[in-house]
Amino acid sequence: MAAPWSPKSWRSKPILQVPDYPDQEVLKDVERQLASYPPLVFAGEARDLKAQLAKVANGEGFLLQGGDCAESFAEHHGDNIRDFFRVFLQMAAVLTFAGGSPVTKIGRIAGQFAKPRSSPTEKKGDEELPSYRGDIINGTEFTPEARIPDPNRQLHAYRQSAATLNLIRAFATGGYADLDRVHQWTLGFVKDSPQGHDYQQIADRISEALAFMRACGVTPANTPQLRATDFHTSHEALLLGYEESLTRLDSTSGDHYATSGHMIWIGDRTRQPDHAHVEYARGIKNPLGLKCGPSLEPDGLLSLLDALNPDNEAGRMTLICRFGADKVGAHLPKLVKAVEREGRKVVWSCDPMHGNTISAATGYKTRPFDRILREVEAFFDVHRAEGTHAGGIHIEMTGQNVTECTGGATAISETDLSDRYHTHCDPRLNADQSLELAFLVAQHLRQERDASQSGTAVRAAS
Repeated sequence: MAAPWSPKSWRSKPILQVPDYPDQEVLKDVERQLASYPPLVFAGEARDLKAQLAKVANGEGFLLQGGDCAESFAEHHGDNIRDFFRVFLQMAAVLTFAGGSPVTKIGRIAGQFAKPRSSPTEKKGDEELPSYRGDIINGTEFTPEARIPDPNRQLHAYRQSAATLNLIRAFATGGYADLDRVHQWTLGFVKDSPQGHDYQQIADRISEALAFMRACGVTPANTPQLRATDFHTSHEALLLGYEESLTRLDSTSGDHYATSGHMIWIGDRTRQPDHAHVEYARGIKNPLGLKCGPSLEPDGLLSLLDALNPDNEAGRMTLICRFGADKVGAHLPKLVKAVEREGRKVVWSCDPMHGNTISAATGYKTRPFDRILREVEAFFDVHRAEGTHAGGIHIEMTGQNVTECTGGATAISETDLSDRYHTHCDPRLNADQSLELAFLVAQHLRQERDASQSGTAVRAAS
């Protein structure tokens, strides 16, 4: 029998990666205010997402999850949100066509403000200060005052999330997601990319498919599915006081939901089964993500699945694998074998970002594009060998033309990093690199689709 749960039962458990607020009364007042605010998302939306993810878990779709490493208060501009959403739609369109199945779209947005850190402090020269933990907690400026955790930042994060969600919902349903427009953007990328000839075939086939649909009278003007799209939000549920304050009891189901985002995930540093983050997540009914790093063993993963998804509900759990390009072969197969052996229903997703971070000679933290691609390829190879479904990718990206990850078709070098290195935390793929990755993943999805169709034909013939 599971122990009784409530939105605040996590407070009796050990907890890691939380700030030490100097004024607990101010913190309590902020949490009381948040508890009185309207929900940012709704239980029905989270259930719809779970249903989509259940199809992915059953091999009938693909998950595209991505967005900022950590959202910034200073960079909260409509143009930035628009540019991210545009690239995300382009990626999804390419993946949908290549895989011949729906793509579930989840942004790391409208709530991704807190970041776990490998060290509680950082040094510059002889000065050592508390680490920056995301704008919802403290400031990026390297001063003692900025690094003091401030509870009022949670109110700012809530307001920014609400504004971001409002704009994204307008983009998703107001015509900006028109498939013809999205494809024209993609054709522009193919034309201008140094490696565009590699992607021309897929782009041409999408053009032919759209032309065929128009000839049949199927257009965005008369088909809502071609001019609007579903889009959901997600973030790491790191700051549990904020999450508790935005937990609501759904009147239609009698279940508790986190209304800070449609999906929340537990990070690789906070997935201890007897700690606070797992305790909080086990009681809400949202879809959950679980980051799986090199230290996670099969028995530990199965124990976490027991705690977080005891009913083995499809769509509830997404396993976000982050090993590093050179470690996938040593770690992923044993996790896949254990989960398959026990019949657990999960979405397998690849995070090729976090295990491939290096320090460049110029002093910048970066992620080489070739390592990112190698981890994605290794992820697909393992699932192909195990006969399981490589269900998604999870990336840190932006719609801006930043220079934070090296490589890609535009061949960003380590000396280029200083040109437009804008991230407040970890390096992100820029718009061109993100779309390039989508085309490369699309090739894998196309191969899986062709292999599946060939297998079906062989079985039918026999």
